[in-house]
Amino acid sequence: MGQIKRNRHGPEWYIQQNLIKFLEARQWLVEHTHGNLYQQGMPDLFCNHLKWGYRWIDCKVKGRYSFTKAQKIKWPIWESFGVGIWILTDATQDEYDKLFRPPNWRDYWKTSWGVLPDIERLLSEITDDPD
Repeated sequence: MGQIKRNRHGPEWYIQQNLIKFLEARQWLVEHTHGNLYQQGMPDLFCNHLKWGYRWIDCKVKGRYSFTKAQKIKWPIWESFGVGIWILTDATQDEYDKLFRPPNWRDYWKTSWGVLPDIERLLSEITDDPD
């Protein structure tokens, strides 16, 4: 009996690989982040272009995605510090064009996850001196 061949990588990995090639062909420096205990919640790719600047990109499967708990916590904080995160679902021109619009991670927030945290309030609670 033959063995069933399993894909070694999930669908997001293939999106990442295609996107890396797509971006590099357009003169972007692309660095893949490797999630570990100290990098939980980090987007998949850090990219920089001499003309367009940097972008943090997370790859998601269109219609079948989720955010990790760390992403749900970290991304609003990053946003409050002026760090944008773009979500792309494919290596196409339409997806690429998203990089030239405002960060779009909020467009992918599902209502079932609840309301986005109020980061300004959370940060003020941490930094406010009780005395």
